Amino acid sequence: MNTFGKHITLTTFGESHGPAMGGVIDGFPAGFKVDFDLLNAEVAKRRPGASVLVTARNEKDMPEFLSGFSPDGVTLGTPIGFIVRNADHHSSDYDEMARVYRPNHADYTYIKRYGIRDHRGGGRSSARETVNWVVAGALASQWLASKGIEVQTALTQVGPITASDIFDRLMTDPAKPFTLEVDPQLHLAMEEMVKETKRAGDSVGGRVGCLITGVPAGIGSPVAEKLHANLAAAMMSINAAKGFEYGLGFRAANAKGSDTADTFLAAQYPGAPLTTSTDYSGGIQGGISNGMPIFFSVAFKPTPTLMKPQPTVDTEGNATVLNPAGRHDPCVAVRAVHVVKAMAALVIADAMAGSAL
Repeated sequence: MNTFGKHITLTTFGESHGPAMGGVIDGFPAGFKVDFDLLNAEVAKRRPGASVLVTARNEKDMPEFLSGFSPDGVTLGTPIGFIVRNADHHSSDYDEMARVYRPNHADYTYIKRYGIRDHRGGGRSSARETVNWVVAGALASQWLASKGIEVQTALTQVGPITASDIFDRLMTDPAKPFTLEVDPQLHLAMEEMVKETKRAGDSVGGRVGCLITGVPAGIGSPVAEKLHANLAAAMMSINAAKGFEYGLGFRAANAKGSDTADTFLAAQYPGAPLTTSTDYSGGIQGGISNGMPIFFSVAFKPTPTLMKPQPTVDTEGNATVLNPAGRHDPCVAVRAVHVVKAMAALVIADAMAGSAL
């Protein structure tokens, strides 16, 4: 399937080396004035070719909206159609890949699923697909901002260099103002790690942290549409995502209930929203938001395409060697920062649209 969401949906199309990527957003609220300059700036953050840390493929990534807006940029409540044209694709770089299966890619599984695949840049399995998500997420982010909801993301790990304690203070003392920021020196060290890895023709994994504030209590459902389950599904749909944890996450396995209970605080006034003294739950309890900050992180594997020969097999099952070609991100997590933000915004917007709040 190629559709995300239930109340605000995104259906996407396009291949990495086709004429364009694109999508249709349905269910977006009517009467909302969109800031297109802000939207274009948000989409540009994910753009390939923007720095030495990412793939050299250079795309402008300027979305062209085909429907769903009045002449002055107000949403009509009708389907919003858009395309993002592909211009800088070198399909000949992938000629050899038509005859071999790349390790850790979707080549073999696509053949088993469909009996055919587009080998040019990975076709539909390429991270190029995520430009559609960032366009839709940029729209969702503006709508959420009008409701006082903000989504922040940051690169929190590259290889062994990690800001692993990024959410520790938020868990233990959520009453203090918190902004998702990584120490500048750590950030520079992460950048240098990516550069060194790229020079070696290798790749490296990473992690992206996400903080969502302003979500009211009562968003989500207790069974099939748990808010954290929908966030996890969206994050695990991102290319190269290998792990998701929210709140206390995997540290919960080593914790005691007496140490991690989010104790309710007395209401500030009759009928006031309740808060908790800690936020180990990550803002979600029983699949429903409790009004506290929502936070999670996503782990990404190293880019499977390397700029060095790799042993593999051809489409007939014969042993062969895959020679390096194409242009690839040395660390997927660098650009995934913006994809995680977009998908988080889409999930929260979808849940808000389906809520009576």
